Amino acid sequence: MKLTLYTDYSLRVLIYLGAKERDELSNIQQIADAYSISKNHLMKVTHELGKLGYIETIRGRNGGIRLKRAKQDINIGKVVRETEDHFNLVECFEPGGGNCVISPVCGLKHALSKALQAYLSVLDDYTLADLVKNPTELNALFEHSTDL
Repeated sequence: MKLTLYTDYSLRVLIYLGAKERDELSNIQQIADAYSISKNHLMKVTHELGKLGYIETIRGRNGGIRLKRAKQDINIGKVVRETEDHFNLVECFEPGGGNCVISPVCGLKHALSKALQAYLSVLDDYTLADLVKNPTELNALFEHSTDL
């Protein structure tokens, strides 16, 4: 299974913010520079993360973004479920079942469905706090990436 860039960037934003002090404000440009990704892509991602209640935006001259929830309260499985547009691993997962002629008797759909549930179940065991156990090292890498 491959996550969309949207989910990848959502997780990266949360990791970046999770590595900062709770009240420290960051901005989209800093995050874009740290990961060498487009600021435009991150604007949509951060807007959605705000709507989902993961981050908050502080407006004004000294504004920025930061986590709205505690790191231990941000479940990675839930973030993935909320940011992925679908989990249609194969055609028969699509609404209406697609056009595969063997769908009525094929065991693949069941096997993949079970694998997908296991995948998400593992992600459910992790919080953002688990992913940012070494904030000092993460921040050093973020700083180093902007120096290159």
